[in-house]
Amino acid sequence: MASLIQETTIDASPDHVWDALRDFGALHRRLVPGFVTDAVTDGDVRTVTFFNGGVAKEQLVGVDDQARRLAYSIIDSGVGLTCHMASAQVLDAGDGTSRFVWTADFLPDAAAPTVDALMAKGLSVIKQHLEEQAAR
Repeated sequence: MASLIQETTIDASPDHVWDALRDFGALHRRLVPGFVTDAVTDGDVRTVTFFNGGVAKEQLVGVDDQARRLAYSIIDSGVGLTCHMASAQVLDAGDGTSRFVWTADFLPDAAAPTVDALMAKGLSVIKQHLEEQAAR
């Protein structure tokens, strides 16, 4: 099973970053606008449309407000992932900044370069968007 961990520091408070991450159904507006172009929620499942036209169904696994951690699973990737679990966590990096840590475990291993590139792009959008919001 491939396992990827990516992280970045965001010049925004942990509460601000967590508020956006925690809003499971609004990631296309609040967390990664442009990277995700639409999200439709039905209970604990969201159908996500990406910038490249790809569509995935993601199921919310858990939300831990105290740890500022959200876990989800892709239940239909549309691109052949046979197993996928992920989490994102917001940590206090000090001085009003946040450390955003995104972890994904998935099969097949051969998808790692594609998933890695998508995570890097998504994390870049998260950082830019939340820093722009915090600066306002």
